[in-house]
This record gives sequence, C-alpha cells and structure tokens, in this order.
Amino acid sequence: MTRFLNAALLCTVLMTPVAVAPTMLRADDRVYHDKGHNDDHTWNAHEDKAYRIWVKQNHRKYRDFARLSDEDRESYWAWRHEHSDAVLNITIH
Repeated sequence: MTRFLNAALLCTVLMTPVAVAPTMLRADDRVYHDKGHNDDHTWNAHEDKAYRIWVKQNHRKYRDFARLSDEDRESYWAWRHEHSDAVLNITIH
C-alpha cells in the first residue's frame, strides 16, 4: 500500500507542471487570422479583455475564443475593428 501511495504522489508531482502550464501561458502566443479584414491578431491581455466586453455586450456565455465557431470569430473581429483599446478604455498594468 505504501508503494502505491508513493507512486501516486510521485505521479501527481510530476504531472502538475504539465497540467498547470497551459493556464499559465494565457494563450499569449496564439495568433488568429481575421479573414474579413485579412489581418492577424495576437491574443494577449488586451484582446482577452476586449473579448470579455464583447461577450457581455452580446449577452453571450463566456467560451474560450479558440472554441468559437468561425462565424462567431468573424463577428468578434468585425466588432473589434470598430472598438479599439482606447474606445473600450482598456488599460492593462
């Protein structure tokens, strides 16, 4: 029984960085292509905050942007081109 508990503890310790790493990255390295405006957008803290504003304004349930349908992504990018960080009063410290 002790061997089993030690092995389980070891697995937990070794797997924790693998499980936590994706949430720590915050998707800062993802780049999305906006087909409608033919440009690319890097997902960062500013974009995440703008996306959350869009979700609220459009009375939607929050979903990870990567899981949205192409139609919803295009809708967001069209909205985003009309709403700069200054217009949305986004400041990230």
